[in-house]
Amino acid sequence: MERTVVRCADGHVFNTTSFPMQQTGRLGPGRLVRCPRCARLRSSVLVSLGQQRQ
Repeated sequence: MERTVVRCADGHVFNTTSFPMQQTGRLGPGRLVRCPRCARLRSSVLVSLGQQRQ
């Protein structure tokens, strides 16, 4: 399984093993993923490599 780094709407950065419809561009960049920090379904976006190191 490939790990994907995402950022939720509250700004929490975390890893997830599944990022639904990652290859589909027509629905926009955000997906609903349960954030482990705030324990809620949040709109999340992929984090680029440059943003991971901040």
